[in-house]
Amino acid sequence: MTALLELEGVSKSFGGLRVIDGLDLAVNEREIVSVIGPNGAGKTTLFNLITGLYHPDAGQIRLEGRNLVGLAPHRITKLGIARTFQTLRLFLNMTVKENVMAAQYGRTKAGPFRSIVRTPGMRREEREIHQRAEEKLAFFGKRLMGYRWDQPAYSLSYANRRRLEIARAMAAEPRILLLDEPAAGMNPVETHEITELIAKLRDDGGYTILVIEHDMHVVEGISDRVTALDHGVKIAEGSFEQVATDPKVIEAYLGIGAAEEEADADAAPA
Repeated sequence: MTALLELEGVSKSFGGLRVIDGLDLAVNEREIVSVIGPNGAGKTTLFNLITGLYHPDAGQIRLEGRNLVGLAPHRITKLGIARTFQTLRLFLNMTVKENVMAAQYGRTKAGPFRSIVRTPGMRREEREIHQRAEEKLAFFGKRLMGYRWDQPAYSLSYANRRRLEIARAMAAEPRILLLDEPAAGMNPVETHEITELIAKLRDDGGYTILVIEHDMHVVEGISDRVTALDHGVKIAEGSFEQVATDPKVIEAYLGIGAAEEEADADAAPA
């Protein structure tokens, strides 16, 4: 099976620091793949490479076989990749609905003249943008529905701002969603809800998802596969159970002593 998204031998350095080192990664259609690793492992840099914010020093990044390296971020978005950010980047003074509409204007055909004159085609496009924004927001149920459409984004709770950022990414009509720590800063109830939401994005929305997450309960609950990075190197890949019990992963998170204790415990007779 050909992967929807595929990285082959991707490397990236900043000065003398190698942040991503010869990384191979594949994400198949309608799969949820989680990327884990300690701080500084290169996870967000990985997302920045895929979305064209950074260009790799070596390797290829392909979407359905098409090499993305060298393309501008807006072209990569048009090809079908959208993302959220670890630190929320909403337009806080715009309304909830306007935030979602903003993601669609890169796909419109109306130029400056048609927009000024407000031709029938331009007005039709505007109606379609409103309709698609409402459809994306409806995916989140009452959390982002009704009166909330006209509220400024700053008035939302933190959890609903996270939902709105995902809705805005959905409005770009992506094939694959990149979610950067979607559960960060949430309480246990909100974390459970975001876990269910990510599964719904795949099961009901039909999205392929690559997610960075530190909360292992979320990773366990959503992942078809897990990839672990440490200092930009892939140290483990497989099911959650396989990766979570891998000595290299335990060492990366907890230190070599913890990894040795874990290995001794596994070897001890019952």
